Amino acid sequence: MTVMMTKRGRVSAGVTTNASLPIIPAPRHHGPVTMKQSNMGNTESVVVQKRLARFRPEERPVVEGVFDRLQGGAGGPSGAPGKTPAGKTLTLEMLQSSMGSLAPDSIVKRVYQCMCSIDPGLAAPAASGKTRTSAVSGVGREQLVIFLADTLRGTAEERAPLIMAMSQNGAGGAAMVVTCEQVAEFLQDLISAVVQILVHRGRLQGWKPERMGDCSLGVKLLAEQMCSELKPSDQRGCDVSCLEDWIFRVSQVSLYLEMLVAEGLNVSLSGRPAPTLLPPCRETPWKELRCLLDLLTLMFLAPQLPDSYSAPWRLVFSTRLHGESFTRMVAGLTKRGPTLLLIKDTKGHVFGGFASHAWEVKPQFQGDSRCFLFTVFPKLRVYTATGYNQHFMYLNQNQQTMPNGLGMGGQHGYFGLWLDSDFGCGHSRARPKCTTYGSPQLSGEEDFTLDSMEVWAVGKPPEPEGEEGGGKKSILDVDPEVQAMMEIAGKTLHSQGLREPEKDQEE
Repeated sequence: MTVMMTKRGRVSAGVTTNASLPIIPAPRHHGPVTMKQSNMGNTESVVVQKRLARFRPEERPVVEGVFDRLQGGAGGPSGAPGKTPAGKTLTLEMLQSSMGSLAPDSIVKRVYQCMCSIDPGLAAPAASGKTRTSAVSGVGREQLVIFLADTLRGTAEERAPLIMAMSQNGAGGAAMVVTCEQVAEFLQDLISAVVQILVHRGRLQGWKPERMGDCSLGVKLLAEQMCSELKPSDQRGCDVSCLEDWIFRVSQVSLYLEMLVAEGLNVSLSGRPAPTLLPPCRETPWKELRCLLDLLTLMFLAPQLPDSYSAPWRLVFSTRLHGESFTRMVAGLTKRGPTLLLIKDTKGHVFGGFASHAWEVKPQFQGDSRCFLFTVFPKLRVYTATGYNQHFMYLNQNQQTMPNGLGMGGQHGYFGLWLDSDFGCGHSRARPKCTTYGSPQLSGEEDFTLDSMEVWAVGKPPEPEGEEGGGKKSILDVDPEVQAMMEIAGKTLHSQGLREPEKDQEE
C-alpha cells in the first residue's frame, strides 16, 4: 500500500482530526476493538493490522521483528520472533541500548515517552495523564508498531500528535498545545541526532567537520529557521492542527524523524535508501583550510539549489588560501559554472549568494531567477527572486564608465550584495528590501568591511578544451568521411591551418 504524504488526503487508520478538538483523536471504530492473530503469534488490533498494511509484504516481518530484537538486545528474551510473552514491554533501557550510540539521550527519552503515550485503541498519543502511567509499564508491541508506521510511512496528520508528544517531553497533564520554544528544543535534539548519525555512519561525503564551523551553533540556527515556519493558532502556542500544517510544509521535519527512527532502531526497508543530506565535496585542501561553512549550513543550503545541481562541491577561491585579491577571485569565479559565494564581515555576519550561471566579466546584468541571496549568521534564511527586475548577477572589472565589482540584486549603488573591486569593502543596501530578491540588509552594517570569503563551484564542471563537446566543430570535422575522401583524391585542405582559436564554452 502506497502512502501519499498529503496533508489531509487520507483519513488515517484509527485517527480523525478536528481543528477545534485537537487533543485526543477519535477512534474510527465504535464498540470493542476487534483483535486478530498475527503471523507472529500475538494478538493485534485492526488498527495495527491496517498500519502494517502500509508496508510491503517483505517489509512487514522487519517491522514486526523490531520489538523482539529490542528486547533481546537489552538482555531480554533472544529467541525467534513470536516467542516473547505477550505481556512483556520495552523499557527505556532497551531503547537506549539500541539508539544510544547514534543519538543523544535526550532524544531517546523523547521517543520513549512518545511511544508510551500512544493508545492502541486510538492509535495516537493520548492527552491527560496516561503518559506517566504508561511509562511505568513500558512500551507494548502494538504501541511500537503504530509508532514505526506513523513515523516511517505516516501522513502529516498522523505525525503531528507524535511531534507534540515529543515536544512535551513527558510533561504529563492535559496540555493541548506546545510552545514554539518547546518545539525548538525538540528540533535541536532531533537535528543533533541526525548529525551524529551522519558522522557515525560515515556519510559526510568528503566534508571534514573538524575543519568547519561550530556544529552546536549550527544546530540552534537550523532549529530556529525551521521553527520560523510555525504558524501558531493563538498566543497560547501550537495545537495539533498547527503542527500538522507545519510538518506538511517543512519537509525536513519528516525527513529527519524518519532518519532517526530508521537508523536508531535499525529498520531497513526495501527500496528506501538512506537520505543524502550533504552534497559531495571534492578537491578541497582541508589541511590549510578553516571553512566558513558548517554541516548544518550545508544541510540547509543544499536543498535550496536547483534539483539538477547535484555535482560535487569544489572550493575555487578562499581568502585564507589565495589572499584578498579581486583579480584572483574573478579567476576562480569565471568558467566554473554555478557557484555559491560565502562572505563574513568584520561584525561577524555571514551571508552570500547563489549564482545559477557561470560568471562573465561584462557591464551588463546576467543570470536568471534561480539565483538567490542568503544569510547564515545571525539567522539562516534564503531570499529568492521576486520578479520585480532581472538584476540577478553583475561582474565588472577595469571599466571607466561602469561600476567595477561583484553584485547581486538591486541596482548600481544599491545592491543587495556588493563587493567592490578594491575587495576590502562592500555594501548591502536594502531600503527596506532588495528589489530583486526581497532580502533585508545582509551585513552587520550597510557598508561592511570584508573579513573572509569563499567561493564554491556547485554545478557540473565545464568540459576541458579539446574534448568532445568542449567547443564548436569546424566544418571539416562535421563529416570525417568526406575529409578522408578529399585527402585520397589529392585535394589539399588549405583551411586546416586557418582555423579560428576555439573559444571557451560556458555551461
